[in-house]
Amino acid sequence: MHTPTEDESRGMTKRPKVQLTQADYEALAALRYALRKFTDFSTSAAQEEGLPPQQHQALLAIKGLPEGEVMTVGMLAERLLIAPHTATELVGRLIASAYVQRETDSEDRRRQTLKLTGKAEDILLRLSAIHLHEVREMAPRLIEILSRLRDDGR
Repeated sequence: MHTPTEDESRGMTKRPKVQLTQADYEALAALRYALRKFTDFSTSAAQEEGLPPQQHQALLAIKGLPEGEVMTVGMLAERLLIAPHTATELVGRLIASAYVQRETDSEDRRRQTLKLTGKAEDILLRLSAIHLHEVREMAPRLIEILSRLRDDGR
């Protein structure tokens, strides 16, 4: 029995069975460029606030949870695509910087949940406002690129 490799389980096989056009390559390159520009913008904005980019991403992940859900270290690791021990270290730094508080879950006393402090809420509000503005500026270009990738005009 064949056990899929990690790449295969993510849909990344070694030999794609599709023919790509020059337009496909151009659209993919344009998308990667736009995403890199946004990532660079985001990194710079967080650093200007004195916040390492990974900490900014963690604060946003906590704040961006749907209402009624609570963030745990394990869930944070999943949301940031990092190892659980890395998430534990990150949370330690966030607590030390007074951005996050760890609380005992009222429904499961064995579980620890993460909550933003007022300091984190303030910095996240500033960062999110400028990020939203940047995304809105980029949106027409991203929509055009994604439309080119979605359309299979063959």
